Order: sequence, then structure tokens, then C-alpha cells
Amino acid sequence: MDTKQILDFIKQGEDKKIEFKQSANKLPGNLFETICAFLNTEGGTILLGISDKGKVIGIDKNAINKFKIDIANLSNNPQKLDPVFMLTAQEFKIDEKQILVIKVPESSMVHKTNNEVFIRNEDGDYKVSQLERIAEIVNRKKNYFSEQTVYPNVNFNDFDVNLIKRAKNLIKINNNEHHWLELNDKEFLSRAGFYKKSNNGDEGYTLAAILFFGTDELIQSFVPAYKFDALVRKFNIDRYDDRLTVRTNLIDAYDLLMGFIEKHVNDPFYLEGTTRISLRSKIFRELISNIIAHREYLNASPAVITIFKNKIEFKNPNNPKQHGIIDPKHFTPYAKNPTISKFMLQLGRVEEVGSGMKNVYKYLPKFAKNTKAEFIDDEFFSTLVDLETVEKTTQKIIKLIKENPYISRKELAKKIRITSDGVKYHLSKMKEKGFIKRIGPDKGGYWEI
Repeated sequence: MDTKQILDFIKQGEDKKIEFKQSANKLPGNLFETICAFLNTEGGTILLGISDKGKVIGIDKNAINKFKIDIANLSNNPQKLDPVFMLTAQEFKIDEKQILVIKVPESSMVHKTNNEVFIRNEDGDYKVSQLERIAEIVNRKKNYFSEQTVYPNVNFNDFDVNLIKRAKNLIKINNNEHHWLELNDKEFLSRAGFYKKSNNGDEGYTLAAILFFGTDELIQSFVPAYKFDALVRKFNIDRYDDRLTVRTNLIDAYDLLMGFIEKHVNDPFYLEGTTRISLRSKIFRELISNIIAHREYLNASPAVITIFKNKIEFKNPNNPKQHGIIDPKHFTPYAKNPTISKFMLQLGRVEEVGSGMKNVYKYLPKFAKNTKAEFIDDEFFSTLVDLETVEKTTQKIIKLIKENPYISRKELAKKIRITSDGVKYHLSKMKEKGFIKRIGPDKGGYWEI
């Protein structure tokens, strides 16, 4: 989220997904009613330090840090929010005044605050007391959020404790003061939302827990059709040039799929300020996280990543909400699997819901000129990334080497119009893949295709 988006929210005013709360030096008493309502309905954004009429009041600068700590602690406290849902607040300056923004996604569970259930409509937050109405909310979530399917016959000993340890280490790297790090393994799984009680009274670990911490045998026994396919079809379009099939836990699945991308997709040289960053990582870590966090795991169809010569296609089984091509300027992000998405966030493998699309649009023009992406929400959620310009760089280098095997890196950079370091990177990758070979020393030698 950025300042412009916040200003747009303020101009737009409160609605079903936007809430203003005036709070100079203490948290509003009804803050968690709104948080609970957003979690139970369609998610939303809370702006602290804004009056009901959209006037920027601001928060006392001495209270900002306490607000942020209290929000994190209370959202992680089952006495305040049950079940807990880890939330954080971002600080922004508007009209020289400090405000806080809390992004609340839709949850796959029904939450209570002070033992009351709240939902959201256009006019605000409403308490729900009728059991029939609460059952409707539960059934709606159950039908959409299959990640929360409870398996009572799965117990803690069925999980791989080394995966739990790895997850904790990743969380520690991302946030070494995270509340979950103090918990034992069973408490950790429960607090992260992997253990719950279903509407029919069944209690146990969820599909999300199995996918993250189950052995390969356990995963296949409950979701036998689950797999990710990664294919390269640059030359053999009818079949494939390379293939990776992933049927393992989601922690390893992420690493394996990212490794496949790194093997087959170039990473152009790029400086952000004076720091070298990996554009490939910036773009594709979001897309890999997206295909993991937003697929429908009870669907028998696999999620597929296909690398063609001029594009990469991501397709995953989906329960669509919007149908059709997504307009990034008028897009309300939502989490298909909120527990999986939230956990990926804690692991540091994805940012807030919707950030993936923003990062892709931000960094693609730097990745390659005229490159574009398209997101399509349908029975299969599809992401298409055009890679034509990146592939053309390799093709241009090969063409110039054919014309002059003795051509220098400096000459290549001048003719292709990229940096010398960029040429060095492409030559290194081309050598790794066996496209070219250097014969003789750097000075006086030549290239062989």
C-alpha cells in the first residue's frame, strides 16, 4: 500500500471495506469489532487517525509504537480475538500527521471478539447472535475455503517435526521477535491456524497443516491428486525440454519451483539506487507464492508453470470470484487460502495480499522492455508473463558472436545497448547452459557456439 492509495481511500470515504477510526493516544474501544467483522466477511482496511468524515486527525507520535505493539499482541491473544489472526499496522504520514493502516484479509474461519461474532455491511459492523446466521457464515466459508477442512484422524505425530523447525527458523529470519517463536510445536500449529473445530463438532488438524508439515505419504493419502508441474517448452512444444513434478510439502515446494525458475529464466543486471537486486526474484517469488497460496487443493487438476520461448504461464485450479481479466487499477485482492497466505507472509515468502501483482507490474518493465503481464480469474487462475525481450537479448548475443567470434564484452554492450555487467551476466548464463564456450584467454581468445 502507498500514500496515493490511502488518499484515494480517504477521498472515497467509508464503505463495506474501508473504516476510519479517530484515535489520538489510545486504541479505539471498538477496533476489534471491526477487525472481527472484516475477518468474517470480505476483508477490509482500517485507517487509524482519521475521523468518520475523512479528516486527518493523526496519532500522537508518542503513541505510534505502542499502538503497533498492542495491535500485534491483541490480535495474537485468544482472549481478545478467537481464533487469533496475526495482524500488523503500517505507519504513514498524511498532511504531516502520522496515521496507521491495518490491512485485514477475509479469513477462512469465523472469529469472535469478547465472545461475540461480528459481520460487515455497507453501514458498519453488526453483531450476530442468531445461531442460524452464524451457521450460514460457517457454511459459506467451508464451501469456499477448503484449506480449513478438518481431518480428526490426523494427529501431531503424523507431521515432520523438522519442517516445523524449518518454518520457525524462516519466521525468525523474517522477524526475530515474532510471538510464535516462544511457543512449543503444538501451540505453534494451533496459534498459526492449523488446528480448529469444525461446524459439525469435529476437532483436529486442517488440510493446510497437512500441506505444510505432512510427510509426502501423508499428503498423498489425503490429497492424492495434489501436484505442481513445471515445464520448459522452448523447443519441444508438443512435449517438453525439461520437467519438474512436485508432490511434497509447501515449504519445499516453494524452493523447488523457485529453483526451476532460476534454472531456466535469465536475471538481467539491475541496480535499485546503488544496490544490485534480482529482478527475477522480485517478480517470480511473488508468482510462485501466488500459485501456492491461491490454488484449490481439493481440485484434481494440477497447478502448472510452463516456460515457453517468449512467455511464462502460471495456471492453478481456482474458485473464481471475479471472472475475466483483472484490471490492476480496480482490483480488490483476496486470499483464496487465508491461513496458507498468512503463513507464507510470516515465512517472509510473500508480502501482504495483493502485493504480488503490484510487484510484478512494478518490476516487469525493468526486467525487459515492452514486457507485460496479464492476470485472469476463472476456473483456472492464469498469469501470463511476456518474456520476449529477455530471450531476444540472448539471441542478439549469439548473432553478434556468429558474425565476430572475437567480439569483446564492451562491444557487445554497445551494440545491444545494455551494461557491460549485463552482458557479463548473459554470457555467464549462456556458458552454464552450454550455448557458448570461451576458447583461449579473456584477451586474445574467442567465442565458440
